[in-house]
Amino acid sequence: MASSLFALLIGVAFTVLLWAIADANSSVSARRASRTALVKSGSMEQIVLDLETGQRGFVITGRKDFLEPWTAARKAFPAEARRFTASVTSPEQRRIAAEITKGVRSYLNDYSVPLVDAVRRGDRAASGAAVAVEGKRRVDGLRAQFDRYMEAERVQLAERTDAAGANSRQAVITAAVGLAASIGLVAVVTVLQHRAVVRPVRGAAAAAQRLAGGDLGVRIPPSKVAEVGALGESFNSMAVSLQDSRRRIMESVEAVHRRTARDLHDGAQQRLVSLMIGLRLAREMVPGTETTVTELLDQSITNAQTAIDELRELASGIYPLALTVRGLVTAVEDLASRCPVPVVVHSTYDRRISSAVESNAYFIVAEAVTNAVKHAEASRIDIYLDLTEVLRIRVVDDGVGGVDTATPGSGLTGLTDRVAAFDGKLSIESPPGAGTSVLVQIPVGD
Repeated sequence: MASSLFALLIGVAFTVLLWAIADANSSVSARRASRTALVKSGSMEQIVLDLETGQRGFVITGRKDFLEPWTAARKAFPAEARRFTASVTSPEQRRIAAEITKGVRSYLNDYSVPLVDAVRRGDRAASGAAVAVEGKRRVDGLRAQFDRYMEAERVQLAERTDAAGANSRQAVITAAVGLAASIGLVAVVTVLQHRAVVRPVRGAAAAAQRLAGGDLGVRIPPSKVAEVGALGESFNSMAVSLQDSRRRIMESVEAVHRRTARDLHDGAQQRLVSLMIGLRLAREMVPGTETTVTELLDQSITNAQTAIDELRELASGIYPLALTVRGLVTAVEDLASRCPVPVVVHSTYDRRISSAVESNAYFIVAEAVTNAVKHAEASRIDIYLDLTEVLRIRVVDDGVGGVDTATPGSGLTGLTDRVAAFDGKLSIESPPGAGTSVLVQIPVGD
C-alpha cells in the first residue's frame, strides 16, 4: 500500500510537472503569436499611413515623387493583408481583423485610387476640402479599429502572461508539496519497515543465536507482518519441539538413573550386606587361636563394608534414594552434609511436586555446588529453596567470583541445558572478588 501510494504521488507530481511544461510551452507559443499579431497589425497600419501620406502629398503638390510610398503600399497591401489576417489569435480578433482589412481595401479602392486618378486628370474637385475631410474620416476610423485590435491583443497577451506565471507558481507549489509528501512517505515507510520488518528480523536473528547457544526457552513474539509472523511461528514450533525432545531425553535418562540406583540398592548392595553379615557370623565362630583365619575374616569384613559404602555413594550419585522417598529438601540436605565445604540449606519448600522437576532441580543444585567447590575457592555455600508459583533455587558462595558467563564452561552449559529443558530462567551474578550467585526459576505447573 505504501509503495502504491508513493508511486501515485510520484505519478501525480510528474503529471503536474508535464502539465506545467506543456502549459508553459503553450503560453510561450500564445505570447509569441500575440507579439506576431501586434507586429503584423503595425505593418498593416503602416500600409494605411503610407497610402494616406502619399496621396495627400500628391494631391497638395501634384508631384509624382510623393506617390512612391503610396504605390509601394498599394502593391504590398494584398500580401500584408493575408499575413495580417493569418496572425490573428482568437475568433474575436479575427472578426476585427476582417473588418480592418475590409476597411483598408475600401479606403484604397473606393477613395484613394479614385482620388489619385482624379488629380492625375487635373480634376479641380479632387483637391477640395470635402475630399480632405472624407480622407481624414476614413483614416481616423481605420486607426481607431487598429487601436482597438492592438489593445485587445495586448490585454490578451497580458492575461496569457499572468496565467502562465500563475500556472508556473502552482506547478512549483504542487511539485514541492509532492516532493515533501514523498519524502515524508519515504520516512514513514522507513520507520514502519524498521518496526514491522527490520526489528522483528533482528529479533529473530538474536533468538536464533540464543537457540544455537542452547537456550531452548527463547521465543519470537508474534508479528502483524504475515511473512515475519510465519517465520516466528515456525521458529517457535521448532524451539518447542527441540525443548520437548530434550525434556523427554532428560526424563528418560533420569528414569534410567532412578532404576539403576534402585537396582544397586535393592540388589548388589543387599547382597553385599548379607555377605558382610555372614562373614561376621563366621568370624565369631572361629576360635581366637586361629589368628590367620581371623585376620583373613576381619580383612574380608572390612573390604565388604568398604564396598557397601562405595556402592551406596555411587547409587546416591546416580540418583539419591532420599529424593525418591522424602523429596527435594531432604536430598539437598543430604548433599550438603557430604560436601567438603560448609553448606547451609534455607528452605520454604513445603510440598511435593513432579518427580521430573524435583530430580532436575536436585541435579541443578548438585552442579552449582560442584562448580562452587571446584572453581570458586569458597569457604561457605548457601542454598535457598522457595516454592510458590515457581520453584526458585539460589546457590550463593563467598568465593572469588568473576565467572565469565559470555563463554560458559561445561558446568554452566549443563545448568543452562537443564533449566531450558523445563522452561526455566537462569541468571548468574559473579562480580570479581564478591562471590557468585546462581538463580534458577522453574515453573512447577498445577
